[in-house]
Amino acid sequence: MLLDVPKELRLAALHWLEEPDHILKSTGVIALAQAWKNGEISLEVDTSLTTLQPIPGHPLRPELVSYMSVPRRSMHTEEGRAALIHALTHIEFNAINLALDAIWRFPEMPREYYIDWLKVAAEEARHFSLLSAHLGTKGYAYGDFAAHNGLWDMVEKTTGDILARMALVPRTMEARGLDASPPLRAKLAQAGDIAAAEIIDIILADEIGHVLIGNRWYNWICETRGLEPVSTYASLAEMYKAPTLRGPFNIEARRAAGFSESELMALIAVK
Repeated sequence: MLLDVPKELRLAALHWLEEPDHILKSTGVIALAQAWKNGEISLEVDTSLTTLQPIPGHPLRPELVSYMSVPRRSMHTEEGRAALIHALTHIEFNAINLALDAIWRFPEMPREYYIDWLKVAAEEARHFSLLSAHLGTKGYAYGDFAAHNGLWDMVEKTTGDILARMALVPRTMEARGLDASPPLRAKLAQAGDIAAAEIIDIILADEIGHVLIGNRWYNWICETRGLEPVSTYASLAEMYKAPTLRGPFNIEARRAAGFSESELMALIAVK
């Protein structure tokens, strides 16, 4: 890890969140997780932190456009498949940032909360590295295609309330990835990109754990605030204009990720 990185976990998370270079960010986060395991990093849970730097730090490319402006490319062309891999790479880049933001932004949570989100950040960094390297085998690099920032937009909406953050980022935005992964994997395998399909397998297995962490802390906060989780989620989704959930849903993965049976039955009823 670089010498100028703070030796306190939440400050270090903010440091890497501010970092614009995608390679430094991903490798730095992985190194931070290892430094924590080695006992080289402290943790101050009570300090409220601020920053004057723009966050998240991101490279000059890719160009960030609205969701509707991202070009649609055919899976039947090499460029189209590369564009899809690039879109996934960008999602994982944003996922690194959202995990880091969960660490530095919210004080006075249990120690295990910060350790959980450090694990998430390191795994997202590995996903980013895997996809970025695979993109390179196709003759492209991260930044070569335009991208949208839908995931980070919800992070920004929920900066003021950790309950809303846990409800609407891991339990909503990231949980959509559990549903999307199986058909996406099938398309990539059918197109002959077995290496990409295998990366999707790795990502799905890890993302179940990430959504489980979101569920764990969402339910913990609801309990400490005396709130009923299901009705509270509905209220938050309406308040923050969360995307409407549409099937098909990966019920098995969602169950493994900690959604209650009542929540799963409600999803099954969605047409």
